[in-house]
Amino acid sequence: MSAHVLMVMGTGSDVGKSLIVAGLCRAYALRGLKVMPFKPQNMSNNAAVTADGGEIGRAQALQARAAFQHPITAMNPVLLKPEHESGAQIIVRGKRIGSMPARQYFAERAQYLPVVLEAFRELADKADLVLVEGAGSASEINLRQNDIANFGFARAMNAPVILLGDIQRGGVIASLVGTFSVIEPKDEALIVATLVNRFQGDPSLFEQGLIEIATRTNRPCFGPIPHFNEAHLLPAEDILGLQSSEDDPSNDSLHIVVPRLPRIANFDDFDPLKAQPNVRLNIVSPGQPLPLNADLIILPGSKSTRADLEFLKCQGWDIDIKAHVRRGGNLLGICAGYQMLGHSIADLNGIEGAPGTSNGLGLLDVKTTLSTSKQLRLENAEDVAFSCQLNGYHMHMGDTIGPDCDQPFSHVAGTPEGAKSANGQIIGTYLHGLFSSDEFREKFLKSIGHTSQQSMNYEKRIDQILDRFAAHLEKNLDLDAILKLAKPPQISRQSL
Repeated sequence: MSAHVLMVMGTGSDVGKSLIVAGLCRAYALRGLKVMPFKPQNMSNNAAVTADGGEIGRAQALQARAAFQHPITAMNPVLLKPEHESGAQIIVRGKRIGSMPARQYFAERAQYLPVVLEAFRELADKADLVLVEGAGSASEINLRQNDIANFGFARAMNAPVILLGDIQRGGVIASLVGTFSVIEPKDEALIVATLVNRFQGDPSLFEQGLIEIATRTNRPCFGPIPHFNEAHLLPAEDILGLQSSEDDPSNDSLHIVVPRLPRIANFDDFDPLKAQPNVRLNIVSPGQPLPLNADLIILPGSKSTRADLEFLKCQGWDIDIKAHVRRGGNLLGICAGYQMLGHSIADLNGIEGAPGTSNGLGLLDVKTTLSTSKQLRLENAEDVAFSCQLNGYHMHMGDTIGPDCDQPFSHVAGTPEGAKSANGQIIGTYLHGLFSSDEFREKFLKSIGHTSQQSMNYEKRIDQILDRFAAHLEKNLDLDAILKLAKPPQISRQSL
């Protein structure tokens, strides 16, 4: 392996690890290096279909894009997709191998370390630099045994680690310094630097803080990185990043409403809508009614369709949705949301929970049967209403049939896909990523009342933001010094 490796771990979840790795991928790729992102183990219901026909965490797909690489399963060899509070679907090298309670997974996860290391080797054999993202907190010593996501992986390959802290959370000095006090000495020895993220205000006020961190850890402390205002416009991986748009809810804005389901999945479907001028995307939290003035309600994807459907009903959102339809409002269901629109969802094999059948909302004349076979495909489709080209993907485990499928939403390789009500008011589709098509998005929104004349190239915008973030890091960090911290991996043969 000719590549060098550098790993970014965090003092906690959502401290900015994914975005920092993406920014470093773009910055070093722009310098002419062949960069590959890698995350040994991820936990997220926001996933992406890869070029080699599997699925990985959405953050790794964004990092691959930042590095000018096609996303492949080796970039995230183990993906956990939570199905309920104490269990998850296990994805290994892009394929579902089953579901497992959390306690069982943590006891048995060491069996996946050889898979993880082989995936890393696959990337390192064709890269100059592999940037590795840790998971959660580096100081979760209660989960250290059998770890493959943080120091378990780093120690197996002797990878240098930068420890990242988020100053917006408060207590960043304590979180960085405190991590050194609780982790094992052999893990501590792998940390080569610390980094302070998301600073707002006068950076000179934190100069003494940087000195204290460096002195107390005996490591260089980089930063602080000023808050990057456009970060929220990039696809988020964690549900913590799912937010309503910041547009002014003026009368001329199209109002789109999405109920926030407990196991909402692939919510990056909404990012182009959130970025669209004169569109107000409203993510409605539990305990709140769906607004009466919605122009469009979208039922999102879910990792636990029947459980989230029951939750939706318990919130009274089913009543709000049906009243919205009676008022002439538009309704779109994507993937699990599509399944919920039908008469029934049958899970006879207990794929997502206890076996059984749930009554759907009955707004489309279709019914769904969940199956053990997971459909993962990148798709080139054409929608029926506007004949626009759609580049999206399928990621689901169900088959939906019924009379309303005779009015499909789109065609994929000539095959009808999705369903519509007779008047076109209600649409269901399995196609994720449909709003990334600028032409379709603008025509669809116009058809339901959007009046803005401003157009937007969504995909180009994402790359422009990545470029600006890379420049932001170049300006505020010593990227030459950080690059010197990377070194060739030394994978233990006993770990393979």
